[in-house]
Amino acid sequence: ENTVFSMERGAANPLDLMCGKKTAPYVCAIERRMEMVRIVSHNTHKRLVTCLQGQIGTDAEKRHKKLPLTALSQAMQDGGSQLGEESLIGKMMEVCGDAETRLASVLMQHEVQMEKDVLDPLNQLAELDIPNIMKQRKQLSKLVLDYDSARARWLQATKSMISGTNTLALTAKADSLKEEVDEAMNKVEQCKDQLAADMYNFSSKEGDYARYYVMLLEAQADYHRKSLSVLESVLPTIQAEQDSWTEKPAFGTALDEHLKRSGRDIALPMEACVMMLLETGMREEGLFRIAAGASKLKKLKAALDCSTSQLEEFYSDPHAVAGALKSYLRELPEPLMTFQLYDDWIQASNVPDPDKRLQALWVTCDKLPKNNKANFRYLVKFLAKLALESEVNKMTPSNIAIVLGPNLLWAKNEGTLAEMAAATSVHVVTIIEPIIQHADWFFPEGSAPVCIVSIQALRACHVEWWYILLPVYLRCGL
Repeated sequence: ENTVFSMERGAANPLDLMCGKKTAPYVCAIERRMEMVRIVSHNTHKRLVTCLQGQIGTDAEKRHKKLPLTALSQAMQDGGSQLGEESLIGKMMEVCGDAETRLASVLMQHEVQMEKDVLDPLNQLAELDIPNIMKQRKQLSKLVLDYDSARARWLQATKSMISGTNTLALTAKADSLKEEVDEAMNKVEQCKDQLAADMYNFSSKEGDYARYYVMLLEAQADYHRKSLSVLESVLPTIQAEQDSWTEKPAFGTALDEHLKRSGRDIALPMEACVMMLLETGMREEGLFRIAAGASKLKKLKAALDCSTSQLEEFYSDPHAVAGALKSYLRELPEPLMTFQLYDDWIQASNVPDPDKRLQALWVTCDKLPKNNKANFRYLVKFLAKLALESEVNKMTPSNIAIVLGPNLLWAKNEGTLAEMAAATSVHVVTIIEPIIQHADWFFPEGSAPVCIVSIQALRACHVEWWYILLPVYLRCGL
């Protein structure tokens, strides 16, 4: 077997010299395992170093500055400062930037600890401890060769002394060579004792070396726990910032949530659209029936979602405004007239006697939640005013109920919008039409005629003018 102890032909077996033939296989096994440990420790150290984000060997402060997380946190904080407090993105970047700074600090501490507890010991084992034992092994091979050489010279001298004539000189030379042999043997003994001690010591410490990998996982677990703690402490803050931001889309948002967030009584899209229609759309033929241009409708919905007051361009397209109002009602997660009262509305519409049917509809209407009832009242008052112009706009209470009703009431467990409309349309006309016809009876409070206020003056104001105008309409009975 080609081991460290392989010798030239004729040399003594170093394993026999070291510990006897019986123990030589055990020593060889230690030797082979030691070499494998050196290789795998070297490879593990190399891969672990590539996992580090900081620069190995540098002090904590310098390592922290060089971390990618530190650069990310600085970029976020700079971005937050540029956007300012009035921007939600700016606020979020400030909070996230601070969190990333704390995460970078945790990572820096983790990597410093990893370097101390895992990387340095692995490097010590692979590059110093085991190689030093290997050097002892090579030294023993050299000493054994020196011993064999001295012994060969001594044997040759003893042969010459027997056959030679100058016995005294040859004897002196043989004695000198014998001393060299003894000295060489002493060196071999010392070296092989040291090597054996080192190899046995390595074998006995394998449990300590294995501990490095336990410490690796413990360090990683501690790092992830601390990182999670940082994130969990930040998440409530950043979520609160998100929840407190009032400038959120109204389309597709639950009515109560939108009203609470915006501090309003009437939904902004409904209020703004009604305002614009009162100005330019009341005599428009086929309002709510004729479809608007898709691009203009999309633009108006986006403008209403971001609460802009720059809506002048839409006054010339009442069909787009009516389409936006229909879309808002249709996109509510729950219909304005509620899922809970769906069966009540249907039952009321099935009452044969007209007077009793009106009474049943009134009772159901009175059950509406506060916000739903206020917004439904506001819409019905407007639709009643629209119906007064039916000779021009062709939108009678019946026509309005047909085109708008399916956007006000649908069943919870129906299928597509088309299926919902088909299932409800028959009933919804008999529900919505009489409510529009008898709007003042259903909602008697504040039933004075709607005031027509000059919008031109309000447009000149640097305010969101619908916040002023619509309460005026409300007070006037809309």
